[in-house]
Amino acid sequence: MADSRVVSREEWLAARKALLAREKAFSRQRDELARARRELPRVKIEKRYVFDSPQGKRTLAELFGSKSQLIVYHFMLGPGWQAGCKSCSYLADHFDGMLPHLAARDVSFVAVSRAPLSEIEAFRARMGWRFPWVSSNGNDFNFDFHVSFREEDIGAKRQVEYNYVLGEARMDELPGASAFYKDAEGAVFHTYSTYARGLDTLIGAYNWLDIAPKGRDEDGLEFTMAWVRHHDKY
Repeated sequence: MADSRVVSREEWLAARKALLAREKAFSRQRDELARARRELPRVKIEKRYVFDSPQGKRTLAELFGSKSQLIVYHFMLGPGWQAGCKSCSYLADHFDGMLPHLAARDVSFVAVSRAPLSEIEAFRARMGWRFPWVSSNGNDFNFDFHVSFREEDIGAKRQVEYNYVLGEARMDELPGASAFYKDAEGAVFHTYSTYARGLDTLIGAYNWLDIAPKGRDEDGLEFTMAWVRHHDKY
C-alpha cells in the first residue's frame, strides 16, 4: 500500500473528502466521454459476414435478434487453441450476469472468435458459460476489425493496425470490443471499437480491486494480468 500511516478519524475524513472531489470530477469527465462516444459518426457495413452459431448460420444483422444495438466481444480463441486467452476469460466471467440488463436497454451481446464452433463450444462447456458465442472461422470479420492477423503478418516487417496505430504483429489474435447499430430497414452500422487498455473499464473485478487496500497489486509482476488464471485453475 502506498500509505500505511494510521491517523485519526478526522484526518482520514479530510483526506477522503479531498479524494472524493477528484472522484466526482473524474465521474463528470467520464460522463462527457460517454456522450462524445455516442456522438461518433457511423460506418455502414457493406460486407456480408456469416457466422457459425449453435443455431446454424447467422449473418451479422441476425446476431442483433430483436434489438437495434449489438455489442461484440472479440474473444482471443484461435483455431486449434487448447483454451481461450486467460485475460479474455477474465472478462468473460462477467458476461452472463449482464445479459438480461443489456437486453432491457435494447442491446444484444455476442462473443466472436476465429476458432471453429466445435472448439468454442468445448471451451464454453468447460468454463460453464451461457452467453452467445459464434465463430468467424469462415469470414474476414476478425481481420477486418483488426483483432486477428494472418500467419504471414506475424513477426514480419510489414505493419498491421491494432488499436488505431500501425505496428508489428507479434500474436495472431488480440482482444477488442465493437458496437453496432441496425436501423429499421435492416442496415448495419459500425459505431465504436475499443482495444487493449480500452477494455479495462469493462472488467468488473478490476473495479472492485481498485477500492481494496492493495488495489490490483500488479506492480511487481512480469506484466499486467500475469496473475490471472482460468477460473477453474486457481
